[in-house]
Amino acid sequence: MKIKPLADRVVIKKVGAEEKTTSGIILPGSAKEQPQIAQVIEVGPGEMVDGKHIPMEVKVNDKVIYQKYAGTEVKIDNQEYTILRQSDILAIVE
Repeated sequence: MKIKPLADRVVIKKVGAEEKTTSGIILPGSAKEQPQIAQVIEVGPGEMVDGKHIPMEVKVNDKVIYQKYAGTEVKIDNQEYTILRQSDILAIVE
């Protein structure tokens, strides 16, 4: 199944959370902090503002940093994705 976001929405897949701390302590699943870095899976066409088309700044396969509690989490074909607005993306990681 393929997800096609509408308007200025982006589908992202979170990059795995750290398994251990910098000092080497292994973290159980409940103690891991949710990652804020994700890979862009699909991008909407952009939005219309006052009759002007605003293009998307992110593209498929970009790594991005997004706001901590942004978007809606969905599970499709046993994969977890987050759908959020482009404005919830803070930066592109290069």
